[in-house]
Amino acid sequence: MNYVGLIIKNPFRNKTRTFLAIIGIAIGIATIVALGLVTGGLKESTESTLKAGGAEITVIQSGTDGFLAGNVQKERITDIQNINGIQDTGGVLRTSVRLENGSSSSFGPSGFIVNGIEVSKLNLAGIESIDGAYFSEDDANEIIIGKTAAQNLNKTVGDSIKIFNEDFKITGIFETGNIITDAGAYLSLTKLQELTNTEDKVSIILVKINENANTTQVGNDIEEAYPDELATTSSADQIGRINQGLSFIDTATGAISLLAIVIGGVGVINTMIMSVYERTREIGVLKAVGWRSRRILGMILGESIVITLLAALVGIVVGIIGVELLLSLTTETQGIIQPAYSLELFARALGIAFLVGIIGGIYPAYRASRLAPTEALRYE
Repeated sequence: MNYVGLIIKNPFRNKTRTFLAIIGIAIGIATIVALGLVTGGLKESTESTLKAGGAEITVIQSGTDGFLAGNVQKERITDIQNINGIQDTGGVLRTSVRLENGSSSSFGPSGFIVNGIEVSKLNLAGIESIDGAYFSEDDANEIIIGKTAAQNLNKTVGDSIKIFNEDFKITGIFETGNIITDAGAYLSLTKLQELTNTEDKVSIILVKINENANTTQVGNDIEEAYPDELATTSSADQIGRINQGLSFIDTATGAISLLAIVIGGVGVINTMIMSVYERTREIGVLKAVGWRSRRILGMILGESIVITLLAALVGIVVGIIGVELLLSLTTETQGIIQPAYSLELFARALGIAFLVGIIGGIYPAYRASRLAPTEALRYE
Protein backbone atom coordinates (compact mmCIF):
# COMPACT_ATOMS: atom_id res chain seq x y z
CA MET A 1 0.00 0.00 0.00
CA ASN A 2 1.33 3.45 -0.85
CA TYR A 3 2.09 6.24 1.61
CA VAL A 4 -1.21 8.11 1.19
CA GLY A 5 -3.16 4.88 1.44
CA LEU A 6 -1.52 4.11 4.79
CA ILE A 7 -2.41 7.57 6.11
CA ILE A 8 -6.08 7.07 5.17
CA LYS A 9 -6.33 3.47 6.39
CA ASN A 10 -4.34 3.53 9.64
CA PRO A 11 -6.77 5.67 11.71
CA PHE A 12 -9.46 2.99 11.34
CA ARG A 13 -7.51 0.10 12.75
CA ASN A 14 -9.17 0.74 16.09
CA LYS A 15 -12.63 1.72 14.90
CA THR A 16 -14.15 2.30 18.35
CA ARG A 17 -11.46 4.73 19.49
CA THR A 18 -11.50 6.59 16.18
CA PHE A 19 -15.29 6.75 16.21
CA LEU A 20 -15.33 8.30 19.70
CA ALA A 21 -12.70 10.84 18.69
CA ILE A 22 -14.69 11.79 15.58
CA ILE A 23 -17.92 12.16 17.57
CA GLY A 24 -16.26 14.41 20.15
CA ILE A 25 -14.81 16.76 17.53
CA ALA A 26 -17.97 16.63 15.37
CA ILE A 27 -20.11 17.90 18.26
CA GLY A 28 -17.96 21.01 18.56
CA ILE A 29 -17.94 21.59 14.79
CA ALA A 30 -21.72 21.03 14.59
CA THR A 31 -22.28 23.66 17.28
CA ILE A 32 -20.07 26.15 15.46
CA VAL A 33 -21.88 25.52 12.16
CA ALA A 34 -25.35 25.70 13.74
CA LEU A 35 -24.63 29.00 15.49
CA GLY A 36 -23.10 30.36 12.31
CA LEU A 37 -26.12 29.43 10.22
CA VAL A 38 -28.59 30.99 12.65
CA THR A 39 -26.51 34.10 13.34
CA GLY A 40 -25.88 34.63 9.65
CA GLY A 41 -29.59 34.25 8.94
CA LEU A 42 -30.47 36.80 11.59
CA LYS A 43 -27.89 39.22 10.22
CA GLU A 44 -29.25 38.88 6.69
CA SER A 45 -32.79 39.42 7.99
CA THR A 46 -31.59 42.46 9.93
CA GLU A 47 -29.96 43.95 6.84
CA SER A 48 -33.05 43.33 4.72
CA THR A 49 -35.18 44.89 7.45
CA LEU A 50 -33.00 48.00 7.38
CA LYS A 51 -33.37 48.28 3.62
CA ALA A 52 -37.12 47.56 3.70
CA GLY A 53 -39.64 50.33 4.28
CA GLY A 54 -39.83 53.92 3.22
CA ALA A 55 -40.14 55.36 6.75
CA GLU A 56 -36.90 56.32 8.48
CA ILE A 57 -38.56 57.26 11.80
CA THR A 58 -41.24 55.56 13.86
CA VAL A 59 -43.18 57.69 16.34
CA ILE A 60 -44.56 55.85 19.39
CA GLN A 61 -46.33 56.68 22.60
CA SER A 62 -43.81 57.76 25.21
CA GLY A 63 -43.15 55.05 27.79
CA THR A 64 -44.16 52.11 25.55
CA ASP A 65 -42.38 49.88 23.08
CA GLY A 66 -44.90 51.09 20.50
CA PHE A 67 -45.33 47.73 18.82
CA LEU A 68 -48.79 46.85 20.15
CA ALA A 69 -49.23 48.98 23.24
CA GLY A 70 -49.02 52.34 21.43
CA ASN A 71 -51.93 54.71 22.00
CA VAL A 72 -51.20 57.75 19.87
CA GLN A 73 -53.83 60.36 19.04
CA LYS A 74 -54.76 60.11 15.36
CA GLU A 75 -54.61 63.89 14.95
CA ARG A 76 -50.84 63.75 15.60
CA ILE A 77 -50.40 62.24 12.12
CA THR A 78 -51.30 65.59 10.58
CA ASP A 79 -49.60 67.64 13.30
CA ILE A 80 -46.24 65.94 12.79
CA GLN A 81 -46.50 66.42 9.02
CA ASN A 82 -45.97 70.15 9.60
CA ILE A 83 -42.59 69.72 11.33
CA ASN A 84 -39.64 70.86 9.25
CA GLY A 85 -37.83 68.12 7.32
CA ILE A 86 -40.76 65.69 7.13
CA GLN A 87 -41.97 64.57 3.73
CA ASP A 88 -44.83 62.22 4.64
CA THR A 89 -46.51 60.56 7.62
CA GLY A 90 -48.86 57.63 8.03
CA GLY A 91 -50.63 56.15 11.02
CA VAL A 92 -50.65 52.41 11.72
CA LEU A 93 -52.98 50.64 14.13
CA ARG A 94 -51.70 47.25 15.27
CA THR A 95 -53.48 44.48 17.05
CA SER A 96 -52.89 40.82 17.75
CA VAL A 97 -55.62 38.33 16.88
CA ARG A 98 -56.12 34.61 17.20
CA LEU A 99 -57.23 33.22 13.90
CA GLU A 100 -60.29 31.04 14.09
CA ASN A 101 -58.95 28.43 11.68
CA GLY A 102 -56.53 27.06 14.25
CA SER A 103 -53.47 28.50 12.55
CA SER A 104 -52.64 31.19 15.09
CA SER A 105 -50.06 28.98 16.78
CA SER A 106 -47.84 29.54 13.76
CA PHE A 107 -47.23 33.07 14.96
CA GLY A 108 -46.28 32.40 18.56
CA PRO A 109 -47.91 33.47 21.81
CA SER A 110 -48.55 37.01 20.57
CA GLY A 111 -50.86 35.73 17.84
CA PHE A 112 -51.27 37.02 14.31
CA ILE A 113 -50.38 40.70 13.85
CA VAL A 114 -52.94 42.71 11.88
CA ASN A 115 -52.14 46.29 10.84
CA GLY A 116 -54.55 49.02 9.83
CA ILE A 117 -53.22 51.64 7.41
CA GLU A 118 -54.41 53.82 4.55
CA VAL A 119 -53.70 52.26 1.14
CA SER A 120 -51.84 55.38 0.02
CA LYS A 121 -49.42 54.99 2.95
CA LEU A 122 -48.45 51.35 2.37
CA ASN A 123 -45.15 52.46 0.84
CA LEU A 124 -44.16 53.80 4.28
CA ALA A 125 -44.43 50.23 5.59
CA GLY A 126 -42.17 48.99 2.81
CA ILE A 127 -44.96 47.56 0.66
CA GLU A 128 -44.11 48.76 -2.83
CA SER A 129 -45.60 45.95 -4.91
CA ILE A 130 -48.04 43.13 -4.40
CA ASP A 131 -49.13 39.86 -5.93
CA GLY A 132 -52.81 40.49 -6.52
CA ALA A 133 -54.58 43.72 -5.54
CA TYR A 134 -54.62 46.10 -2.61
CA PHE A 135 -57.49 46.17 -0.13
CA SER A 136 -60.31 48.70 -0.46
CA GLU A 137 -60.60 51.78 1.71
CA ASP A 138 -64.34 51.31 2.15
CA ASP A 139 -66.01 48.93 4.59
CA ALA A 140 -65.31 45.87 2.44
CA ASN A 141 -63.74 43.00 4.36
CA GLU A 142 -60.52 42.84 2.37
CA ILE A 143 -57.00 42.16 3.59
CA ILE A 144 -53.48 41.64 2.26
CA ILE A 145 -51.04 39.28 3.98
CA GLY A 146 -47.27 38.85 3.95
CA LYS A 147 -45.51 36.08 2.10
CA THR A 148 -44.45 34.39 5.34
CA ALA A 149 -48.00 34.52 6.67
CA ALA A 150 -49.33 33.07 3.43
CA GLN A 151 -46.89 30.16 3.67
CA ASN A 152 -47.65 29.49 7.33
CA LEU A 153 -51.42 29.67 6.80
CA ASN A 154 -51.31 27.92 3.41
CA LYS A 155 -53.30 30.77 1.91
CA THR A 156 -53.26 32.42 -1.48
CA VAL A 157 -55.02 35.29 -3.26
CA GLY A 158 -58.78 34.75 -3.23
CA ASP A 159 -58.84 32.73 -0.01
CA SER A 160 -60.30 34.12 3.19
CA ILE A 161 -59.36 34.24 6.86
CA LYS A 162 -61.63 34.88 9.82
CA ILE A 163 -60.75 37.60 12.31
CA PHE A 164 -63.02 39.44 14.72
CA ASN A 165 -65.71 36.87 13.85
CA GLU A 166 -65.76 38.15 10.27
CA ASP A 167 -64.46 36.65 7.04
CA PHE A 168 -61.83 38.73 5.21
CA LYS A 169 -60.97 38.09 1.58
CA ILE A 170 -57.23 37.99 0.79
CA THR A 171 -56.84 40.34 -2.17
CA GLY A 172 -53.03 40.31 -2.32
CA ILE A 173 -49.80 38.90 -0.94
CA PHE A 174 -46.81 41.17 -0.33
CA GLU A 175 -43.13 40.72 0.48
CA THR A 176 -41.00 43.46 2.06
CA GLY A 177 -37.97 41.55 3.35
CA ASN A 178 -38.87 42.57 6.90
CA ILE A 179 -39.17 39.36 8.93
CA ILE A 180 -41.90 40.81 11.15
CA THR A 181 -43.92 42.64 8.50
CA ASP A 182 -44.02 39.63 6.17
CA ALA A 183 -45.52 37.48 8.93
CA GLY A 184 -48.51 39.81 9.38
CA ALA A 185 -51.35 41.43 7.44
CA TYR A 186 -52.72 44.85 6.48
CA LEU A 187 -56.24 46.14 6.02
CA SER A 188 -58.01 49.48 5.95
CA LEU A 189 -57.17 51.72 8.94
CA THR A 190 -60.75 52.86 9.35
CA LYS A 191 -61.98 49.27 9.21
CA LEU A 192 -59.58 48.09 11.92
CA GLN A 193 -60.37 51.13 14.07
CA GLU A 194 -64.03 50.26 13.78
CA LEU A 195 -63.43 46.63 14.71
CA THR A 196 -61.32 47.58 17.76
CA ASN A 197 -63.36 50.63 18.84
CA THR A 198 -60.32 52.93 18.50
CA GLU A 199 -61.56 55.42 15.94
CA ASP A 200 -59.27 58.23 17.13
CA LYS A 201 -56.16 56.17 17.93
CA VAL A 202 -53.19 54.60 16.15
CA SER A 203 -50.35 52.49 17.52
CA ILE A 204 -47.49 54.21 15.69
CA ILE A 205 -46.84 56.92 13.14
CA LEU A 206 -44.44 56.21 10.29
CA VAL A 207 -42.40 59.20 9.19
CA LYS A 208 -40.64 59.69 5.85
CA ILE A 209 -38.11 62.54 5.98
CA ASN A 210 -36.83 64.77 3.19
CA GLU A 211 -33.74 63.62 1.32
CA ASN A 212 -31.49 66.30 2.84
CA ALA A 213 -32.96 66.08 6.36
CA ASN A 214 -31.13 64.61 9.36
CA THR A 215 -32.91 61.66 10.97
CA THR A 216 -31.67 62.42 14.48
CA GLN A 217 -32.56 66.09 14.26
CA VAL A 218 -36.08 65.41 12.96
CA GLY A 219 -36.63 62.83 15.70
CA ASN A 220 -35.52 65.32 18.35
CA ASP A 221 -37.84 67.98 16.90
CA ILE A 222 -40.81 65.62 17.16
CA GLU A 223 -40.04 64.76 20.79
CA GLU A 224 -39.53 68.43 21.68
CA ALA A 225 -42.84 69.35 20.08
CA TYR A 226 -44.71 66.70 22.09
CA PRO A 227 -42.72 66.07 25.29
CA ASP A 228 -43.97 63.32 27.61
CA GLU A 229 -46.40 62.26 24.87
CA LEU A 230 -44.37 60.99 21.95
CA ALA A 231 -41.03 59.25 21.50
CA THR A 232 -39.17 58.33 18.33
CA THR A 233 -36.96 55.54 17.12
CA SER A 234 -35.14 55.19 13.82
CA SER A 235 -34.53 52.10 11.71
CA ALA A 236 -30.79 52.50 12.25
CA ASP A 237 -31.27 52.51 16.04
CA GLN A 238 -33.33 49.33 15.90
CA ILE A 239 -30.81 47.58 13.67
CA GLY A 240 -27.99 48.71 15.94
CA ARG A 241 -29.64 47.11 18.96
CA ILE A 242 -30.23 43.89 17.03
CA ASN A 243 -26.65 43.77 15.81
CA GLN A 244 -25.39 44.37 19.32
CA GLY A 245 -27.27 41.28 20.44
CA LEU A 246 -25.92 39.30 17.51
CA SER A 247 -22.38 40.31 18.43
CA PHE A 248 -22.79 38.38 21.68
CA ILE A 249 -23.66 35.30 19.63
CA ASP A 250 -20.50 35.85 17.58
CA THR A 251 -18.51 36.00 20.81
CA ALA A 252 -20.13 32.79 21.99
CA THR A 253 -19.30 31.15 18.67
CA GLY A 254 -15.67 32.21 19.06
CA ALA A 255 -15.55 30.79 22.58
CA ILE A 256 -17.07 27.51 21.40
CA SER A 257 -14.53 27.39 18.58
CA LEU A 258 -11.71 27.74 21.08
CA LEU A 259 -13.28 25.12 23.32
CA ALA A 260 -13.68 22.79 20.34
CA ILE A 261 -9.97 23.21 19.53
CA VAL A 262 -8.93 22.45 23.11
CA ILE A 263 -11.25 19.49 23.66
CA GLY A 264 -10.77 18.14 20.17
CA GLY A 265 -7.01 18.53 20.44
CA VAL A 266 -6.92 16.58 23.70
CA GLY A 267 -9.05 13.84 22.15
CA VAL A 268 -6.84 13.58 19.09
CA ILE A 269 -3.67 13.55 21.20
CA ASN A 270 -5.05 10.69 23.25
CA THR A 271 -6.13 8.76 20.14
CA MET A 272 -2.85 9.23 18.29
CA ILE A 273 -0.62 8.51 21.31
CA MET A 274 -2.44 5.23 21.81
CA SER A 275 -2.08 4.48 18.10
CA VAL A 276 1.66 5.18 18.21
CA TYR A 277 2.01 3.12 21.38
CA GLU A 278 0.27 0.11 19.78
CA ARG A 279 2.32 0.42 16.55
CA THR A 280 5.73 0.95 18.11
CA ARG A 281 7.15 -2.24 16.62
CA GLU A 282 5.63 -1.45 13.21
CA ILE A 283 7.19 2.01 13.24
CA GLY A 284 10.52 0.42 14.13
CA VAL A 285 10.26 -1.84 11.10
CA LEU A 286 9.49 1.13 8.84
CA LYS A 287 12.52 3.00 10.13
CA ALA A 288 14.67 -0.12 9.78
CA VAL A 289 13.76 -0.42 6.08
CA GLY A 290 14.74 3.17 5.40
CA TRP A 291 11.86 5.45 6.37
CA ARG A 292 13.17 8.78 7.57
CA SER A 293 11.93 10.47 10.73
CA ARG A 294 10.12 13.21 8.81
CA ARG A 295 8.27 10.58 6.77
CA ILE A 296 7.08 8.92 9.98
CA LEU A 297 6.14 12.33 11.39
CA GLY A 298 4.18 13.15 8.24
CA MET A 299 2.31 9.84 8.35
CA ILE A 300 1.16 10.21 11.97
CA LEU A 301 0.30 13.88 11.47
CA GLY A 302 -1.64 13.00 8.33
CA GLU A 303 -3.61 10.35 10.19
CA SER A 304 -4.54 12.95 12.80
CA ILE A 305 -5.73 15.37 10.13
CA VAL A 306 -7.76 12.63 8.41
CA ILE A 307 -9.63 12.02 11.68
CA THR A 308 -10.39 15.69 12.30
CA LEU A 309 -11.41 16.49 8.71
CA LEU A 310 -13.75 13.52 8.73
CA ALA A 311 -15.13 14.79 12.03
CA ALA A 312 -15.61 18.22 10.42
CA LEU A 313 -17.65 16.74 7.58
CA VAL A 314 -19.80 14.85 10.08
CA GLY A 315 -20.16 17.99 12.21
CA ILE A 316 -21.16 20.15 9.23
CA VAL A 317 -23.84 17.67 8.16
CA VAL A 318 -25.15 17.32 11.73
CA GLY A 319 -25.16 21.10 12.20
CA ILE A 320 -27.13 21.69 8.99
CA ILE A 321 -29.65 18.95 9.74
CA GLY A 322 -30.01 20.13 13.34
CA VAL A 323 -30.73 23.74 12.38
CA GLU A 324 -33.15 22.82 9.62
CA LEU A 325 -34.97 20.41 11.93
CA LEU A 326 -35.11 22.90 14.80
CA LEU A 327 -36.45 25.72 12.63
CA SER A 328 -39.03 23.44 11.01
CA LEU A 329 -40.30 22.22 14.39
CA THR A 330 -40.30 25.66 16.04
CA THR A 331 -43.48 27.27 14.74
CA GLU A 332 -42.50 30.76 15.91
CA THR A 333 -39.59 30.82 13.44
CA GLN A 334 -41.14 29.08 10.46
CA GLY A 335 -40.54 31.20 7.36
CA ILE A 336 -39.02 34.01 9.44
CA ILE A 337 -35.45 32.87 10.13
CA GLN A 338 -33.62 31.30 7.20
CA PRO A 339 -30.20 29.68 7.72
CA ALA A 340 -27.42 31.60 5.98
CA TYR A 341 -25.29 29.11 4.07
CA SER A 342 -21.88 30.42 3.08
CA LEU A 343 -18.57 29.00 1.92
CA GLU A 344 -16.88 31.13 4.57
CA LEU A 345 -18.71 29.33 7.39
CA PHE A 346 -17.90 25.86 6.07
CA ALA A 347 -14.31 26.86 5.34
CA ARG A 348 -13.98 28.10 8.91
CA ALA A 349 -15.31 24.80 10.23
CA LEU A 350 -12.84 22.85 8.09
CA GLY A 351 -10.05 25.22 9.11
CA ILE A 352 -10.77 24.67 12.79
CA ALA A 353 -10.80 20.91 12.24
CA PHE A 354 -7.48 21.10 10.37
CA LEU A 355 -5.99 23.15 13.22
CA VAL A 356 -7.24 20.60 15.75
CA GLY A 357 -5.60 17.86 13.65
CA ILE A 358 -2.27 19.70 13.66
CA ILE A 359 -2.38 20.51 17.37
CA GLY A 360 -3.58 17.08 18.37
CA GLY A 361 -1.18 15.18 16.14
CA ILE A 362 2.06 17.12 16.48
CA TYR A 363 3.24 15.56 19.74
CA PRO A 364 2.33 11.92 18.89
CA ALA A 365 3.92 12.43 15.44
CA TYR A 366 7.07 13.87 16.98
CA ARG A 367 7.24 11.01 19.50
CA ALA A 368 6.86 8.43 16.74
CA SER A 369 9.52 10.09 14.58
CA ARG A 370 12.02 10.01 17.48
CA LEU A 371 11.68 6.28 18.12
CA ALA A 372 14.98 4.45 17.69
CA PRO A 373 14.61 1.46 15.31
CA THR A 374 16.48 -0.93 17.63
CA GLU A 375 14.35 0.03 20.65
CA ALA A 376 11.11 -0.14 18.64
CA LEU A 377 11.92 -3.57 17.21
CA ARG A 378 12.43 -4.95 20.71
CA TYR A 379 9.00 -3.69 21.77
CA GLU A 380 6.36 -6.38 22.31
